[in-house]
Amino acid sequence: MTDHIDQDADIGLEEDQPAKTGARSRFARSAQKLVQSRLALIPADTTASRALVTVIAIMTFLATLTGGGAVLVYDASKGWDSSISQEMTIQVKPVLGRDVEADVRKSADLARSMPGFSEVRPFSNDESTKLLEPWLGAGLDLSGLPVPRLIVLKLAGGPRPNLDELRRQLRQQVPSAVLDDHRLWLERLGTMSRALVLIALAVLGLVLTAMALAVAFATQGAMAGSREIVDVLHFVGAQDRFIANEFQRHFLKLGLKGALIGGGAALIVFFLAGIVTSWWVTSLEGNQVEALFGNFALGSAGYVTIVVIACGIAALTALMSRSVVLRRLRRIN
Repeated sequence: MTDHIDQDADIGLEEDQPAKTGARSRFARSAQKLVQSRLALIPADTTASRALVTVIAIMTFLATLTGGGAVLVYDASKGWDSSISQEMTIQVKPVLGRDVEADVRKSADLARSMPGFSEVRPFSNDESTKLLEPWLGAGLDLSGLPVPRLIVLKLAGGPRPNLDELRRQLRQQVPSAVLDDHRLWLERLGTMSRALVLIALAVLGLVLTAMALAVAFATQGAMAGSREIVDVLHFVGAQDRFIANEFQRHFLKLGLKGALIGGGAALIVFFLAGIVTSWWVTSLEGNQVEALFGNFALGSAGYVTIVVIACGIAALTALMSRSVVLRRLRRIN
């Protein structure tokens, strides 16, 4: 036996094998040639392998799209928080018997007298009317409607102003004015962004689970196709670790190929989406999309996320295959 197998360390055969019959020696020589050639244990290019690469590419594409979308929503939510939290508005409602222009000036003067604001800018009647165009349409005569007037207050970098005192003075001197610090909107936007990120993570987990199951079934099919060779390797004393490494190497190559295709496709989609958004941003719909998701610029964090997900899927493919093979071999033993 030892005369025929002189490279036990290379093929993972156990040492100190007792001498067996002549038939087993012939099996050992055949198994050695098959394993050392690395051609017969797992066929490199089969219909099943190509199908698995396609499945991995699709799953990687969906997973990286989900991860990139989560990064976009997270970045956009930070932009919402920073922009909205730095501004407040005073809404002056037209009331019968009161001069709305005088109320606007009085409200602006009260805000300017309050420390903590870097800018107080009253909107003109035309500017206030334009704010309604996304909902009512352009070209409408709204002069007969009681359109509220807005005063935008921008916070300074120092201590926050005393909003309770400002509200008290507005109630006393301008009863038709209401101060809005956007706290309710901030809470709703924060809740929505967190919910979207959690949904994205749940979808990502489902995609990875489905891909792991596909790899497990593909590994079992590959083992079934190579059952005779695996049995011969066990018969002559090949270690389970060696056989598992062969399958792991094979499926790692398939995983890397599929992850490269799927991740690359996702990067192309985000790149094209950024270009389309830059063209579309001049329209009203484009402005709303940009306000919600930004300009689809992933940035370094988004690209790193896509690369990490793609590499993780390739590693998951190899590890899942190895785990399935080892469990199957333990049952055989």
